[in-house]
Amino acid sequence: MTRLNNHNLGNLNGDVATPCYDRAKLTPGIVHVGVGGFHRAHQAMYLDELMQQGLALDWGIVGVGVMQGDKRMQQALAAQDYLYTLVVKHPDGQYAPRVIGSMVNYLFAPEDVEAVIEQMADPDIRIVSLTVTEGGYNFHPVTGEFNLENPQMREDLAHPEKPTTSFGLIVEALVRRRERGIAPFTVMSCDNIQGNGDVARRMFTAYARARDNQLGEWLASEVAFPNAMVDRITPVTAQADIDELSQRFGVEDAWPVVCEPFTQWVLEDHFPLGRPPFEQVGVQVVEDVEPYELMKLRLLNASHQALTYFGYLAGYRYAHEVCQDPLFVDFLLGYMREEGSPTLAPVPGVDLEAYRLTLIERFANPEIKDTLARLCAESSDRIPKWLVPVIHHQLAHGGEIARSAAVVASWARYAEGVDEQGEPIEIVDRLKETLTAIAAENRTRPSAFIDNRELFGSLVDHPRFYEAYVQTLNSLHKHGARATLEALVASKGTL
Repeated sequence: MTRLNNHNLGNLNGDVATPCYDRAKLTPGIVHVGVGGFHRAHQAMYLDELMQQGLALDWGIVGVGVMQGDKRMQQALAAQDYLYTLVVKHPDGQYAPRVIGSMVNYLFAPEDVEAVIEQMADPDIRIVSLTVTEGGYNFHPVTGEFNLENPQMREDLAHPEKPTTSFGLIVEALVRRRERGIAPFTVMSCDNIQGNGDVARRMFTAYARARDNQLGEWLASEVAFPNAMVDRITPVTAQADIDELSQRFGVEDAWPVVCEPFTQWVLEDHFPLGRPPFEQVGVQVVEDVEPYELMKLRLLNASHQALTYFGYLAGYRYAHEVCQDPLFVDFLLGYMREEGSPTLAPVPGVDLEAYRLTLIERFANPEIKDTLARLCAESSDRIPKWLVPVIHHQLAHGGEIARSAAVVASWARYAEGVDEQGEPIEIVDRLKETLTAIAAENRTRPSAFIDNRELFGSLVDHPRFYEAYVQTLNSLHKHGARATLEALVASKGTL
């Protein structure tokens, strides 16, 4: 057994690829807020590939943890010199482990806010990137407005020199750079939100204006926020992954990452202080990200929601189990072809039918073991951003909406917190208490869940959506998930 750290890199199993560059020569160029599995399987991996070519050695990553739960990862990575193993799991059972060396430090903001702010304020930092989840941008799911009533935001605005949120940290660092005559860094969102850069600009500007109106105007005009589309299925690291890496490859790694072979990053080229040459490692650097972004959000992300609640209620617990079931495949392809895809503009260089079929293959990868519980989590941050826009578009254009309405109904049934065998469901959502209270009324008042305009806006007022939703919800209660899907597929989307 070989513990992962700089000293032991040369002693690792020969099947484990390791950095061929001198990590001592790396210098920080990026601060990344929200170090999770996805960032480590995606952005950090792309940078590692550049470094393997002798490029981007001045773009080392300094991770930042803002949440209390980030402390564990910070400690784990610090103990192994910020190295970790990325294990790519192929459908045929082949594993491809490699050690990623692009991270040079990891700061834990709750313990040393000043260190984080000063790191961002350092002139060598030219990009601050984000993976803070869909809910981390603090905007209303229907209006899109910044939530100034959030207690954390109010606290940060009252004490801007001691922030606790990503907004407070980044804006304070930008203030210091401006005061010192240092050009602002680029803020690069890597989260699954339509127009993620545009959303980040609006939210950070709103926060800055609440702090000082002139500051907000300066930030809006001077700070770059490129849009991006990111894609790689990266399940939460389980103890089994840690054990498997140890047993198969002899590597002792406290927090490895596992992922699928597929990876994609489409990035708007808007970096006033420069950027790594990402295009040399397969990143698509384009002028307009939106077509790619909508394709991914409305086909991949929305399809995850389409499979997860129905799948869980039907007794499955992993995404690959669901996507090896022909009934669910028919339903997912029906949604993608008849409801998701009609909302998309042409995507340059992409065959949508091939993309849809590739998604099914990716979801069905048995080695990934992506849990439905993970995909069901934080639905209130996902359904309004990924699926509700599809429904609104289809209603406005006379398109099909029955499958999308069925997905919303399956979420409502899941939110009741009890499966079809009477076993409790652990709901993971920031609005858990509200959602479960509303879902408790599903049987007596079928519109209760979609009456929540905070999440669904005016959808309840559309008769075509209302009827399709209620029919599916009633069928879920009366016949169960599988029989409901069988009827939907047999009738090509209607019950």
